[in-house]
Amino acid sequence: MKRIFSLALNAGLALTIALMVGMGWQDQPPAIAQTNFRLVVSAAASLTDALKEIAPLYKQTQPNVTLRYNFASSGALQQQIENGAPADIFIAAAEKQMDALQQKNLIEPASRRNLLTNRLVLVVPKTSKGVTNLQSLKDIRVKRIAIGNPRSVPAGQYSEEALKKQGLWNSLQPKFVLANNVRQVLQFVESGNVQAGLVYATDAKTSNKVKVVQVIPTNLHTPIVYPIAVVKRSKNQTSTRAFIQFLSGNTAKKIFQKYGFGIN
Repeated sequence: MKRIFSLALNAGLALTIALMVGMGWQDQPPAIAQTNFRLVVSAAASLTDALKEIAPLYKQTQPNVTLRYNFASSGALQQQIENGAPADIFIAAAEKQMDALQQKNLIEPASRRNLLTNRLVLVVPKTSKGVTNLQSLKDIRVKRIAIGNPRSVPAGQYSEEALKKQGLWNSLQPKFVLANNVRQVLQFVESGNVQAGLVYATDAKTSNKVKVVQVIPTNLHTPIVYPIAVVKRSKNQTSTRAFIQFLSGNTAKKIFQKYGFGIN
């Protein structure tokens, strides 16, 4: 009887130890149990070149963190996040889309900050003549003008504001070619498929196929700012905040300025 009891006791102890070991392994902090992180950064299309250049520099400081960029119009990215698409960080080209996510409790408000600024410019194909400013778009020889779709593209929203303040919006509407993002506007102008387009100064700077004919006065539209924030459902809150901090540091600032962004 004693022998049976002893065997049962030993079996129970063995089971308890096994459970404790198993639970101890599961309770390790994520940073210890998982050494490699992938951060999904959903960013406005106008940030493409600058953020791609920043990625390897960040990798040097954080070798265990892999950045995966998702570039599109801010409105499209907003909808993706609302629909549950993977994202750790959101960088918009306007406050409107970030405000919408904050109202739906989908970002961490304490992490939100305005990262960059930009300017709106009127561009034409490099060898084009005739279009010199917004008012010249009324010329009957100008048949097609590219702008971002104001419903989802911040550059399009700023363009609409500027054209309305100049009293041009209604008369120019038949000429508009709507683009899905600001980089597509640039492509339309580069190809010569349109005679003019409204893009950010930073986009124009990336192309040798277009020229800027007018920098749009800032009093014609709301300020162009790029808010950044952590997406609330991100599972890598510490890593996301670290990357946002890096984007606010001197190394990243120099790259943003190289591409023509203003530092907020």
